[in-house]
Amino acid sequence: MTTTERLPARARAAREGTARIRESAGRAAVYTLLGAAVVTVAFPVYYAFAGAVMGPSELSSYPPALLPHSVTGRNFAGAVEVIPLGRQYLNSAVTAGLITLAQLLTSILAAYAFVFLPLRWRAAVFGVFLATLMVPWEAVIIPNYLMLSGWGLGNTYFGLVLPFLASGFGTFMLRQSFRQFPAELRDAARIDGAGHWRFLWRILVPLNKPSLAAIAIYVFLSAWNQYFWPLIITRTAQMQTLQIGLASLRDAERADPGLILAGVVLSLLPTLVLVVFGQRFVVRGLTAGAVR
Repeated sequence: MTTTERLPARARAAREGTARIRESAGRAAVYTLLGAAVVTVAFPVYYAFAGAVMGPSELSSYPPALLPHSVTGRNFAGAVEVIPLGRQYLNSAVTAGLITLAQLLTSILAAYAFVFLPLRWRAAVFGVFLATLMVPWEAVIIPNYLMLSGWGLGNTYFGLVLPFLASGFGTFMLRQSFRQFPAELRDAARIDGAGHWRFLWRILVPLNKPSLAAIAIYVFLSAWNQYFWPLIITRTAQMQTLQIGLASLRDAERADPGLILAGVVLSLLPTLVLVVFGQRFVVRGLTAGAVR
């Protein structure tokens, strides 16, 4: 190989080496940014768990202690003594569970009607149905409160649950998912004698589990973290939900901030479990119907 032939080969090798260096530098920069984002998001959660088992001296030390030197459970015991934490935990679980089941049922039935039943003005009715998503909750909270209080449902489970039995969001999600169902399978089921009820619960619902799981997780988390509605519809600590109880722990924050962190940890546990184990269902459910 002559000298003139070696020069282009060396130039190509130099360009390839430069490209590899740039690619490695770009990958390192991306990983650094992602690592910083993970630390920013995860650190408050970590410190809540760490602070929940720290003593008052560690929590009030400066600079703040990042690792508990002596693990204690007095914060959890103190939180239970200050508020009826067990009953409020049960209230939140019952309320969120009932709202989730009710919204799944109403969303399934409404979405089935919009997709498979020959309704007149179906598109217009669905448009009106979606328009409810644009109405802010603050605009209807006072009418709901006056109506339920007039019915004597204040400070009850019915009062906590009734305004949230149906949701336009769940209906929209399931409608998009149901529209992906092959028409040939629907015709085959009809030929085999499957009516609407059997087709819905024996065929359609089992095949749409990812969308149902995504809606269930979203609804449960929203209901679990509710604050304003339980605050105004309940009057006694025995009927209040966990989020209201955590707010009442602020009275003890100056004496022992560990009580707040202990309550926050107990409130975070269900949400963390759902996010960790249900993340793949959320992704699959939210992307269902995006591509036809």
